[in-house]
Amino acid sequence: MEYLFYCRDKPGTRALRDELLEAHWSFMDGYAEGMIARGPTFAPDGETVTGSVHIVDLPDADAARVFAYDEPNHRAGVYEEEVLIRRWRNTLGRKMWDFEGSSEGRPRFLILAHGRADPAAGRDGSPEEQLRLLVDGDHRDNLIVCGPLLSTDAAEEWLGIAILAELPDRTSAERLLTRAPYTRAGLYEHIEVHDWCFGGRRQENQAPSGGP
Repeated sequence: MEYLFYCRDKPGTRALRDELLEAHWSFMDGYAEGMIARGPTFAPDGETVTGSVHIVDLPDADAARVFAYDEPNHRAGVYEEEVLIRRWRNTLGRKMWDFEGSSEGRPRFLILAHGRADPAAGRDGSPEEQLRLLVDGDHRDNLIVCGPLLSTDAAEEWLGIAILAELPDRTSAERLLTRAPYTRAGLYEHIEVHDWCFGGRRQENQAPSGGP
């Protein structure tokens, strides 16, 4: 079962985050096999850390809660108490390390589109079909991973989409979903765009990590 987690940093906790980096990495080492994507997010200045995103394959909802709340940064108070936890489906069927479109120095982004409280109203086609328009469209070479956000209960209600993408600039990221049918139909409550970079320990032949 694939889950997306987004933890938002509390203001003024950067020093604590840096202090806990090795503990955070060691915790994540235990989930390496199921890790699909990970990394810190930043404010538009590219320097201020705003949070961390992790997409992980886990056995069940109990394991997801352990992942979210036993993580060293959360236990130490780096993150806000509430963690965004969503079921997620891997539309591209790959991990971020499989992405082949990388261009040196090109920015990367996390895009979270949160569905309205009544997402069925005005919906035309499945969430997967909506994402397929992106996958098969002009931006197919820019998508690192993407998938629908779903509720964590048995109903797996559609709650939005999450995209990690490599794009020319922030404006391109903000416009990525502008013409999408779900956007035109008003099915998103709001859309967040965060600067993002690959996280984790630096691997051989891999660009420097940004942390988480």
